[in-house]
Amino acid sequence: MPIHPLPVLSDEEEEKALNRLKPPESMVVRYGRMKQIGEFRYNGQEIPGCGTRLVIRTPRGTEIAEMLTTTCTNSGCGSSITRKQMLDYFDRSGGKQYPFNTEGKVVRVATPEDVREQAHIDADKPKYTKACKQYIRELDLEMKLVDVEALLGGERIIYYFMSEDRVDFRELVKKLAGDFHTRIEMRQVGARDEARLVADFEKCGQRCCCKQFLKVLKPVSMKNAKIQKATLDPTKISGRCGRLMCCLRYEEATYDDLRKRLPNRNARVLTEDGLGTVINTQILTQLVLIELDENRQRAAYPVENIEKVDKEREQQVVAEREAARERAAEAAAAERRERRRRPAPPKNNGGQTKPRGEQAGDDQTDADGAPRKRRRRRRRRKPTGEGQANAQPQTPGAPAQGEAGEPRRPQPGRPLDDHEVQNREGDNAAAIDPPDQANASGGDQPQGKRKRRRRRRRRGGGGPSSDGPPNPGPTDE
Repeated sequence: MPIHPLPVLSDEEEEKALNRLKPPESMVVRYGRMKQIGEFRYNGQEIPGCGTRLVIRTPRGTEIAEMLTTTCTNSGCGSSITRKQMLDYFDRSGGKQYPFNTEGKVVRVATPEDVREQAHIDADKPKYTKACKQYIRELDLEMKLVDVEALLGGERIIYYFMSEDRVDFRELVKKLAGDFHTRIEMRQVGARDEARLVADFEKCGQRCCCKQFLKVLKPVSMKNAKIQKATLDPTKISGRCGRLMCCLRYEEATYDDLRKRLPNRNARVLTEDGLGTVINTQILTQLVLIELDENRQRAAYPVENIEKVDKEREQQVVAEREAARERAAEAAAAERRERRRRPAPPKNNGGQTKPRGEQAGDDQTDADGAPRKRRRRRRRRKPTGEGQANAQPQTPGAPAQGEAGEPRRPQPGRPLDDHEVQNREGDNAAAIDPPDQANASGGDQPQGKRKRRRRRRRRGGGGPSSDGPPNPGPTDE
């Protein structure tokens, strides 16, 4: 965007432009220690600008004021406003409670002598303050002196004080009037007005609102602090005056508007994950903490992504969810049945799957396709201890054994059959083997191996087999 320089007027052109302007008929000024606002008549011929010091006359006396703006019918220049705009501003800033006064007039534009005289009067304020505090102590009055204001014309000295109760200050006024020979006015103020008179900067780094622009000091409720602040620490929500900060009222309308968009607690809502109950809400972020009905988990959702539901809508949503769940279950069952019907893809050496019937017999053929010898899986036996070393099941017809593992001796008077004779011969042959032969055949072999060797000998000599019951030989009977 191009920047166009402003036209520069010469001294003659500027003087002609000022001569064409008409002086304003009224001015809006600010005056007094309480920064009151007033619109006063002006009959002078000079055309002052904003911020000009003026000498005004009010019901209190002659004072120094500051010009804010001028009023005219059509607000022809940038420094003036219409009277309607001014009244609208007063209505929005407090209405009838706004300290606006029209009883007065602008006498003249303040001269340097007037400014020096006001500064000389303000220099005597410590004298007025010291005398008043001394008389308060002598009279034992329950009051606190806040500030003193002396007018330009010397007609009046105004004292601002604080007190919890009503104070009888008639004697105090007599003594002060006798000392300064002028009219004395005592005005009782509150904590907020005290901050307006003596406060400077707040914790935010700006000047106190009550001293800078705020004219109507309305009370602030604790409800505003609870809504806007996460903590209710008095040191963080209190202002210079010790009361709740006035700026809590600035955002009250915004918080009310945002709060209306949020659902109430324990309300039923519909989210993208299903139905749930509202647990908590956040006004500024517009987030809603919801506990879902399906898995009882809590999650935060934006207020735009949730829907408030009533009982009828909730029942409808539940029915739709059940129907969708049933359709999903039926589709899954149909897919499982279809998967069972389809033949499994073949599996080769490259890693593909083989038919289900061939997977069980993979170890029956070699890589060349030749039949592979099936390895027999040996039965794992439990380790034998001292008491269970020979606790083996006896097969029918086999000879009984004792605790030491030796064959039981025949009972006297009973003849031995051929089967018992062969077993005894095999056991005796194994028992009489020298240690050198055992080491030569297999070295120091465990007890289990020696037992398996004995069993193999028995099978070779007609002993019992592990695949079935023993085959007893012929008996003498």
